[in-house]
Amino acid sequence: MQFDRLRRREFVALLGGSAVWPLAARAQQPAIPVIGYLDSRSLEAVQNRLRGFRQGLKETGYIEGENITIVYRWADDRTDRLPLLAADLVSRPVAAIITAGIPSTSAAKAATTTIPVVFIVGNDPVQLGLVASLPRPGGNLTGIDIFTSELVAKRLEVLRDLLPQATRMGVLVNPADAGATDSQLKEIDGAARAVGMQIKVYNADTHAEIDAAFEAMGRDRPDAVFAGTTAFLNGRRVQLAQLSAFYRLPAIYALRDFVEVGGLISYGSDIVDSFRQAGRYVGRILKGAKPAELPIIKAHKFELVINAQTARMLGLAVPSSLLTLADEVIE
Repeated sequence: MQFDRLRRREFVALLGGSAVWPLAARAQQPAIPVIGYLDSRSLEAVQNRLRGFRQGLKETGYIEGENITIVYRWADDRTDRLPLLAADLVSRPVAAIITAGIPSTSAAKAATTTIPVVFIVGNDPVQLGLVASLPRPGGNLTGIDIFTSELVAKRLEVLRDLLPQATRMGVLVNPADAGATDSQLKEIDGAARAVGMQIKVYNADTHAEIDAAFEAMGRDRPDAVFAGTTAFLNGRRVQLAQLSAFYRLPAIYALRDFVEVGGLISYGSDIVDSFRQAGRYVGRILKGAKPAELPIIKAHKFELVINAQTARMLGLAVPSSLLTLADEVIE
C-alpha cells in the first residue's frame, strides 16, 4: 500500500512537471518585432509603394502579420499632426520607424535619438541635417535618397525634347515643405536660365490651393508645367493629372505614378524600388545592423514614362527619340 502511494506521488509530480515545460517553452519564444510607419499623407496615396516596402521586408525574412507587426500612422496631409504621431510610435515603443518625405522624417528625428529611423527623401540628407555623412550617417537615421532635386535639369531636358518651342514654364511647388521646395526651386531656376526659359512659380499647400494654382495657370497659359516633388504633392497626383488635362497644360512629373493616373510624362527614380530598399534596411536593422553604419542608399534605377493617350488628348506628337528612350509608354 505504501509502495502504491509512492508511485502515485511520483506520477503526480511527473504530470505537474510536464505541465510546466510548455509554459516555459512559450515564455522563451521571441516576441514578434513591431515597427512604425509614419507618413504625412494617407494610406490611399502610398498603397502601391507599400508593396515595395513589404517586398523588401520579405527579402530579409519578415512578413507582415506572420513574424512582424507594422503600426501605421497617417497625418492625412496635416503635417502639424506629425509630432504627436511620431511621439505615439516612440512611446509604444517600436523597434524601428520608416518615414517617407521630409516632414515625417523631421518629426521622427525630433521624437527619438535612439530608435532607428529609415527614411526615403528626395534631397541630400546631409544638407537637410538628417545625417552626418552619406557613407556613415552617424546617428539613429539612415535611408534612401531618390534624387528629386538632382534630376531637375534632366526633367527639364526631357520637357524641352517634347516641347522644343516652349519658352515659358509654370512651376508648381509646396512651400510648406521648405526643405524640399527651396532646393528644387534653386535647381529649376538654374536649369531654366541655362536653356533660356522663363519660369513663374505657383504655390499650393492645400487641395484648394492646388485648384487655385491651376486656375491661375489656365489664365496665364504657360507652355508647360513643371510639378515640384514633395510628399504632399505626390499624394495629390490624381488631382494634378486631372487639372493638367482639364486646362490642357502639358506637365512633367518626377514619379511614374503621376503618369499611371493620366499625367503626361515623368522622369525620376523608381519609387517602388526605393521603398523595397527601405524595407531591406529595416530588416537588416532588426537583425542587429546599426543605422549609424548603414550608408545612405542613392537611387540607381531611373525611368522615363510617357502616357501616349494623354499626349494625343493634348494634341502633342511625342518625338521618336523620346519613345525610344522611354522605359514604358502607356496607351
